[in-house]
Amino acid sequence: MAMEVRHRVPPPHGSAPRRQPATGGEGERVRVQAGDALPLPIRHTNLIFSALFAVSLVYLMRRWREKIRSSTPLHVVSLAEIFAICGLVASLIYLLSFFGIAFVQSVVSNSDDEEDFIIDSRHKQARAAPPPPAPAPCALLGSPAAAPEKMPEEDEEIVAAVVAGKIPSYVLETRLGDCRRAAGIRREALRRITGRDMDGLPLDGFDYASILGQCCELPVGYVQLPVGVAGPLLLDGRRLYVPMATTEGCLVASTNRGCKAIAESGGASSVVLKDGMTRAPAVRFPSARRAAELKAFLEDPANFDTLAVVFNRSSRFGRLQGVKCAIAGRNLYMRFSCSTGDAMGMNMVSKGVQNVLDYLQADFPDMDVISISGNFCSDKKSAAVNWIDGRGKSVVCEAVIKEEVVKKVLKTNVQALVELNVIKNLVGSAVAGALGGFNAHASNIVTAIFIATGQDPAQNVESSQCITMLEAINDGKDLHISVTMPSIEVGTVGGGTQLASQSACLDLLGVKGANRESPGSNARLLATVVASAVLAGELSLISAQAAGHLVQSHMKYNRSSKDLSKALAEATADKPKKC
Repeated sequence: MAMEVRHRVPPPHGSAPRRQPATGGEGERVRVQAGDALPLPIRHTNLIFSALFAVSLVYLMRRWREKIRSSTPLHVVSLAEIFAICGLVASLIYLLSFFGIAFVQSVVSNSDDEEDFIIDSRHKQARAAPPPPAPAPCALLGSPAAAPEKMPEEDEEIVAAVVAGKIPSYVLETRLGDCRRAAGIRREALRRITGRDMDGLPLDGFDYASILGQCCELPVGYVQLPVGVAGPLLLDGRRLYVPMATTEGCLVASTNRGCKAIAESGGASSVVLKDGMTRAPAVRFPSARRAAELKAFLEDPANFDTLAVVFNRSSRFGRLQGVKCAIAGRNLYMRFSCSTGDAMGMNMVSKGVQNVLDYLQADFPDMDVISISGNFCSDKKSAAVNWIDGRGKSVVCEAVIKEEVVKKVLKTNVQALVELNVIKNLVGSAVAGALGGFNAHASNIVTAIFIATGQDPAQNVESSQCITMLEAINDGKDLHISVTMPSIEVGTVGGGTQLASQSACLDLLGVKGANRESPGSNARLLATVVASAVLAGELSLISAQAAGHLVQSHMKYNRSSKDLSKALAEATADKPKKC
């Protein structure tokens, strides 16, 4: 059954009921015209204004002709001419409005079949559906849940149209105005198309409006991930608890053990070496000589201030730091670097780069912009330019682990740790031809924190570039451990950071949102948290491998049916485990 009218907003209490369209015999539509609301029949008003238009026009034309013959200025008008001009304008406005409304109605009527599904079912159900019956006492006492209600008739029609390809799935949120309802309809259409129920994928319990236009398109549910906490992590005098979203058993427990070893040794310290996001557009010139001319212009210090003014117009936080260029044939790659406050900053730097490209086009009209990103950035790819020059936050984190802590908590000795790190993380990675992968498992910790705090998980690729260094100090008794991570790309505003769960994890770390007193300090603190958690994870895993406990611990956490809280207590116990 086709819907005749779209109910957008329910009428206010006490107002007249909305006029409903009538139907003729055999379901034929009788259209509601705009003129039905007028006090006079439409043909009478049309006749009056048409006559007024014609009379006014004829009178004015005759008067203007007489003035031209008698050389009378046209702007000198009498009272009768003023009334004639007003009548002409009023009748012209009416006629244009009338024919305009008729045209719009014809267009809307022709597209009714496509847009029928926009009807506000909540308004209709509120008028037609009886109130739900009160639950029986047994239901309140925990009886089995009743079967889910049948999908409303209006939604059934939309699902059928989506399945048939008449309605694109991506327009549901915009046209329905209800993100949860759109996700449910899309999910049901997907179930009918694929024949898969997706029973384990939850639909309710999520704010779909919060992801509209910024986090995820075409949602049909959400994936549940457990979040564990490692800590306390003593970093730069702060006691932090690090949220980690992961499905890998032993990861949180191992990181937690590393945090314990660091805390019992006095804590870790960190330093942020650089803070700048990059974007590198690719442009092409008719010749390599012209590309070299633009390269020289961009790298000339005398031109930096001008470029900075143009670039900085894009944001109150984005500030140009420098431009590094590379040429391949007649192609020029310009790597812009800028500060971005507490945002990760990809959009911010892209807008600034676009401003500069528009500015350069005036002096270099033969410049052909191929792409706003030419992979010299380099985003979401392992690249030497990030390893050498850095991207995002470049962080070094270090700690000195006491000899007794190495023996008591990590169950190994300093010399074994130093030897293993050289053979595995340094030489072994070199044999493999690793690029920024001179570590045990930095990406494990980076990804878990990224997911928990709403970062872009794909940027784990460059953010996990890390070199882990272990040295024996104090006559070989104590252990100095450090991680150097040149491209940690994090932010505390924008993207997934505004989602409820991820925002709560950022709040746990004390870095939720932007720091208005010191813009960028929250994002830098988050970067140091990531590096220090990697330090803890590296320390624990290398110790487990040196002591030969890696397989045993993974079998316990990934395969055992024992209580995990008991296993966690065993992993961090002071006395050695009995194997």
